[in-house]
Amino acid sequence: MPLSILIINGPNLNLLGKREPDIYGEDTFDDFMIHLKGKFIDADVTLEYYQSNHEGELLDKLHEVGFDYDGIILNAGAYTHTSIALADAISAIKTPVVEVHISNVHKREAFRHHSYISSVAEGIIIGFGLKGYELAVEYFI
Repeated sequence: MPLSILIINGPNLNLLGKREPDIYGEDTFDDFMIHLKGKFIDADVTLEYYQSNHEGELLDKLHEVGFDYDGIILNAGAYTHTSIALADAISAIKTPVVEVHISNVHKREAFRHHSYISSVAEGIIIGFGLKGYELAVEYFI
């Protein structure tokens, strides 16, 4: 039975490829997903992707999949630094969550140094660009 992994991206990550390419790169996430699925095609992994700019929708998605999937890779974007609700949702579900950040948040503004999600995540991958998502998939495998 294949592993089921959902990647969830939060606010503004729909703008990858356009938004601050010096920080986030020039690839769109849709293009990256093609690469990611190709990389793990022989690994018996089902990869799905969900993105929302709305905190409540992210909460609803965690509740929806958090008891049935084998893993969740979460880049909550700015909600990482503000959302106790997302941390509570992760604590409430059974599916393990790996927190991913494209940029090294500790080399950026001070408000980005704190994560409400880190203390409830299985692990954290920070600063390796989109490769961080690959590393998270490898962890679940």
